[in-house]
Amino acid sequence: MPKHPTEPAVSRRPGHPIAVVAERTGLSRDVIRVWERRYAAVEPARSPGGQRLYTDEQIERFRLLAAATKHGRNISLVAGLPTDAVERLLAEDEAERPVQPSPSDESAHAERIEAALVLTRALDGSALDRELRRTIARLGVPAFLEGVVPSLMHRVGEEWRAGRLTIAHEHLASAAVLAIIFEAMRSVPELPGAPRLLVATPASERHAVGAALAAAAAALDGWTIIYLGVDVPAADIVAAAAASNARAVALSVVHTDDPEYVIRELHAVRASLNANVPVIIGGAAAMRLAARLTGPGLVVCGSIGDLRRVLSRESAAA
Repeated sequence: MPKHPTEPAVSRRPGHPIAVVAERTGLSRDVIRVWERRYAAVEPARSPGGQRLYTDEQIERFRLLAAATKHGRNISLVAGLPTDAVERLLAEDEAERPVQPSPSDESAHAERIEAALVLTRALDGSALDRELRRTIARLGVPAFLEGVVPSLMHRVGEEWRAGRLTIAHEHLASAAVLAIIFEAMRSVPELPGAPRLLVATPASERHAVGAALAAAAAALDGWTIIYLGVDVPAADIVAAAAASNARAVALSVVHTDDPEYVIRELHAVRASLNANVPVIIGGAAAMRLAARLTGPGLVVCGSIGDLRRVLSRESAAA
């Protein structure tokens, strides 16, 4: 069989199993297989037992393709290109990409957050929407999701608790942020065969921003999202996870007036789910309850970055 035109020269190093490819590239095994089968991105060798084996060059090609898709390139258009052409495209995309401060560096976003707060105080929804769109265009989606939105909503919450903002201000800010998060999530092409993440908030939790952030971040990392929204009873979460064949469940708990009830709901989800499906819990209230949310298959995350690392390990282990 002639070598695929996109394949690099054969490496003399021993072949690597698919788990190593997933670990080094951040792609799930499902995505790797789909990119091979549907788009002929690479053609791995096979061990005598039929196991896929990849060269160093093929792993690097997967890494470049993954980076290109994160810049907005469609895998169906770049998978057929020679590796050096993908490198050139990626270099062009990187050169045109706005400088992105570290998502964890809140001071780098302070000016943007303060501007959004001023518009929130003024209840100027249209101007707030424009400001947030300028922010995401300047910083990029990952920094917006991991740095700007959590800090902005934390500041709004602090101002509300201090009596300087009302529930109307909080709702206006949440609506503006959610509209942009869902728009960003819808812009990410869904990969056939990608692992599925079910996202919701448990019964009695009506704060949607944390769940939406988790859904958008996971979508950027190649997961297919089943988003159920807020205030979903444990039995319905479990039923939806089973029906959709979810690989993992992510639940957000930002605020609760009844911690005992929320804890019971979260443990009910864990107890009724397939043992192989992890329940990942995040949000300010979840962090306060972390000591009581322990056990096999329960993971509490303190940030969107933590969630992404957990999901990366989960997809690599699948």
